[in-house]
Amino acid sequence: MCLKTGRKRCCRLTDTTTMMPPCTVAVIGCGLIGASWAALFQHAGHTVRAWDPDTGARDGFAARVAGPLAQLQEISAGAAPQGALSTHESLQDALQDVVLIQENAPENVPLKHQLYAQIETIVAPDVIIASSTSAHPWSDLVPGMQHPDRLITAHPFNPPHLVPLVEVYGPDPQVLDWAERFYRSLGSAPVRLKKDAVGHIANRLSSALWREAVHIVAEGIADVEAVDQALVNGPGLRWSVLGAHMAYHLGGGAGGMAGYLAHLGPSQQKRWDNLGAPTLDAETCARLVDGVNVEAAGRSIAQLEAERDAALIELAQMRKRLADRKA
Repeated sequence: MCLKTGRKRCCRLTDTTTMMPPCTVAVIGCGLIGASWAALFQHAGHTVRAWDPDTGARDGFAARVAGPLAQLQEISAGAAPQGALSTHESLQDALQDVVLIQENAPENVPLKHQLYAQIETIVAPDVIIASSTSAHPWSDLVPGMQHPDRLITAHPFNPPHLVPLVEVYGPDPQVLDWAERFYRSLGSAPVRLKKDAVGHIANRLSSALWREAVHIVAEGIADVEAVDQALVNGPGLRWSVLGAHMAYHLGGGAGGMAGYLAHLGPSQQKRWDNLGAPTLDAETCARLVDGVNVEAAGRSIAQLEAERDAALIELAQMRKRLADRKA
């Protein structure tokens, strides 16, 4: 039952059971992220209603969803998708009977404000709007909203159908509880921010890492390919199974984090003090562009994406096998 209108709805916000019944969800914005989300929702059995103001984006949407959907079927050993996908010419049609709206509009705050104002004239007050924004904090998005508590930031990592992280933030714990349960039912891994923050968690970490990667190139310490190879074959492997804090906890041996900080804290501080703050000037940008071109070795963006996705699928299959063993 809808909390505000009394209408019967699927995926009720007040439902605290562990199972998530099929819902009708909207995907607003039919670009790269929207297609990935739609595949994930559809594969989990939900009905997906999609809309984009661009006719071309709408017309080709089903074809763009088919690829990620096939990848999800590959991971799940051929399980057929259960949900339906439809695209709609009007926003009002796309929002009929939806419980969750996954918003993937461009990173333009005034545009998002206009979109939310339109949405709020169409849907009931308890329909959740989840923004895929990669950088903007919740506080930048809600001005002008009639029901700001319904909005959450739900930032995925690209592509969301293969990378499970979803970073959520909002002021209403009940809304966040429901959203976390929903994303978890998709096979995603939601994490909750305790405080509104630009860039959320993972993009802040990624930006900090890339800043030093750029500094290393700009200072001539190593070239682009060497930096990437060092990351992939070193800490990247460890980070795929351990977080940064836990890795240092193990780095302290029997003493754990306390032992690490007591014995190696000063050397860590020395490294922090030596980290750079590079500027993306013309020379640095040229080094980066030339460096990734050398590393790509003639492979197109499409080829590189295919290689990335193939590796992510293998990792997802391995994670699924490990989870099945623990079950």
